[in-house]
Amino acid sequence: MWLNQKKVQNQQGITSLLNSVLSNGIELSIDELIQYQNKTRLIDLAARKSQHGQMSGNYLSRSKGRGMEFDEVRHYQNGDDIRAIDWRVTARTGKTHTKIFREEVERPVLVVTDLSSSMLFGSQLLFKSVQAAHLAALVTWHAKGRGDRVGGIVFNQHKHSELKPRSRKQGVLHYLYSLVETHQHTLSIEQQKHAEPLSIEQQHDSANAAFEENCARLRQLARPGSLVYLITDGNYISQETIRHLSHISRHCELVVCLLSDPLEHDLPNSKHKMNVTVTDGNSRQQLLIGDKNATQNYHQQANERVQLKKDLLLKAGARVLHFSAGQTLEQQLTDGVASWKR
Repeated sequence: MWLNQKKVQNQQGITSLLNSVLSNGIELSIDELIQYQNKTRLIDLAARKSQHGQMSGNYLSRSKGRGMEFDEVRHYQNGDDIRAIDWRVTARTGKTHTKIFREEVERPVLVVTDLSSSMLFGSQLLFKSVQAAHLAALVTWHAKGRGDRVGGIVFNQHKHSELKPRSRKQGVLHYLYSLVETHQHTLSIEQQKHAEPLSIEQQHDSANAAFEENCARLRQLARPGSLVYLITDGNYISQETIRHLSHISRHCELVVCLLSDPLEHDLPNSKHKMNVTVTDGNSRQQLLIGDKNATQNYHQQANERVQLKKDLLLKAGARVLHFSAGQTLEQQLTDGVASWKR
């Protein structure tokens, strides 16, 4: 009786969390992505480092020239543009003064969201793919609020959409609709697999090739000074993708958000030993739960895989952030489970 009551309470808690993010955890809707325009306080897209290339963004240029916004008036100096002389101040003071302008340029923010089939997994709250879309929505809305231009790439193993950076709300909505469309396409791919199953090797090769191609394309799109977010579970990180990401980080600020599910880190708790079968829809695997040694080995191997991904990404010059599909973004960012300033 007590166990049943606890199970009901847990289910009610999950339902409440799903309602709070307007999601069923599996599918994706435009409404659940639009709501993140009211949660941009959770993150900070301020630049973390100076770039070697020309910085662009919602920041003031150090070079003083004929920009868009008036900054100050000072005494005229040799070499100043005579067209900028402030004749009123000059006439009033009897000394030549010139106007100084500051240049404000919109910073391109490129968000690359991986919605491949490996992201269609969730054991507690959301699919990793749904959480990835939520995170992308949060980033794009925050960038829009800063006045930056928003664009990027949304892809799965069969298609990708490139979105040119745009200003204002239109750029964000364009990206969000692409997230919904691509996510639906990934779901349909999974349904077709049951009718025309592919081998594990074929699926892996297809997804790995797609990930590499999109990293290569990002390398071409990312202009110096851009802020680049790559949102993925990192399952297809390779030496080739690291090479592309290393090139990007030389001239851009690169942030990689790694998505994972709680079951990818730890086995479920159980007071009794039992063998359970898990499947990804194609292959099956036996797991022993309730055994202390098996649980520890599983956790250790999972940590090693995560650390390997992180080390490769850090070597590529990326800032790495970790997010779980087992909690809402607001829970993680508010409670300090995930730190944006890490």
